Amino acid sequence: MVNVVGSGALARDITAVVGGSSDTIWPASTIAILTVVLSPPVSQAADYWGRKWFLVGLTACGCVGSIVVSRSTSIGMAIAGFTIGGISFGAQPLLHAVTSEILPRKYRPLAQGTVNTSAALGAIIALLMGGSLTRNSHPEGFRTYWYIGAAIYATTAAICAVLYNPPPRKLQISLTRKEKLRQLDWIGYTLLAAGLVLFCIGLSWSQNPYSWTNAHVLATFLTGVILSLGLILYEWYFKRDGMFHHGLFGDRNFAIALGCVFVEGLIFFSANNYFSFEVSTLYTTDSLMVSVHYAVVFITDIVASMTAGAYCSAKKSIRLPATCAFVMFLIFNILMAKIDIQTNNANIWGYPVFLGVGLGMCLSSLLAVAQLSTPRELIATASGLMISVRSLGGAVGLAIYNAVFNHGVSANLGSKVAAATLPLGLPSSSLGPLIVSLTSGNPAAAKRVPGATLDIIQAGGLAVQEAFVIAFRYVWISAGCFALVALVGTVISYHKHKYSG
Repeated sequence: MVNVVGSGALARDITAVVGGSSDTIWPASTIAILTVVLSPPVSQAADYWGRKWFLVGLTACGCVGSIVVSRSTSIGMAIAGFTIGGISFGAQPLLHAVTSEILPRKYRPLAQGTVNTSAALGAIIALLMGGSLTRNSHPEGFRTYWYIGAAIYATTAAICAVLYNPPPRKLQISLTRKEKLRQLDWIGYTLLAAGLVLFCIGLSWSQNPYSWTNAHVLATFLTGVILSLGLILYEWYFKRDGMFHHGLFGDRNFAIALGCVFVEGLIFFSANNYFSFEVSTLYTTDSLMVSVHYAVVFITDIVASMTAGAYCSAKKSIRLPATCAFVMFLIFNILMAKIDIQTNNANIWGYPVFLGVGLGMCLSSLLAVAQLSTPRELIATASGLMISVRSLGGAVGLAIYNAVFNHGVSANLGSKVAAATLPLGLPSSSLGPLIVSLTSGNPAAAKRVPGATLDIIQAGGLAVQEAFVIAFRYVWISAGCFALVALVGTVISYHKHKYSG
């Protein structure tokens, strides 16, 4: 969580130092893509080779990647660091699997609540640490942030190597190395990785810098879609025991849980990348206060996670928390979509509460549903698929939101700034430089634009805010539509899941 929260909250600080402001989406997207691509194979392989060294080795990669990010001198080097660090997210489903495997069924919802609580604590620490280190126009503080992240990764890997010593699994002993390798879904992994990467690149290039009809966008996007459809056909007809193991789908609740966790990923990554961005654009440039605004999400998440876990364990029912979660998501996105430049800052402190309650209820209950709906021997595979699909939602969502946001900015920024400043006497030749200086957050540069008076700069700044509000609104409306679809699906399709202890 220190890594993934930083990838969204500190992306603009990184680009302020190393350049590449048009690529701020890629730190978080890289992590999401690697989580999608690595979760299924790691989960499957851990059934054959055991959990321990996947946990240790992949977590150690997070240490290496964090060091690369901290030393980066270009956006390409930073993205390479996030790519190396993103390998650690392949171990994420094993955390959920191990927690459930060592506990009786009746405690699994509560166990998933504790994992979610740990993640929320990591996010809170990340936000406060990142906000403090980059405060007072000090974006170089991101380097210290990832040095600390490297130390956390290294310590975690060492603790796991020394203290986690599970007995060998049955398949570890009974199968030879060649038999284990043959069991892995190599074709499925290849189709998933290639299709997802091309799909995301195509969408990220839309309006940034190419139009939808440009070959760069169409070729990569359509190739990604075709490969993704090929993956579906392959897993449906040719590979019954691959990463979409057909034994997982004996209970339709598992399929519903997959759909819902996909939407949860869409919603979480929209907030992770755009909530702090909007707060810093409209309300405060103090990075610590921006981080505290977002930390409200995870403080609420802790309370909701443990409450939902305790409720599910006591009542042996999961439907109510899952449904309430998507109600909370819908409310949050509606409230965020209604924000304008007159919205009171006090409201922005309350809106994240709805997101935090939704996150706390959603992930704990959905993972419990998935694990209770599948055979015990497939818990790791089920957990891996759930985490993979959640991050798939995040990767797809970030690509969609980036295209939507860029379209909103490009369609409104120039016209609004021109309408606000040209009548006040700004020369038309100075319009472009003024927009660049205002959107870069550099007031000193705006004062050096020929013909830019204080009144013109203030009017232009207000117009920039209005254009960004419209672009943000498109993002929240998109996320709200996804939440509504998941809510309807949960209400009309979810079997009330009762289970024995």
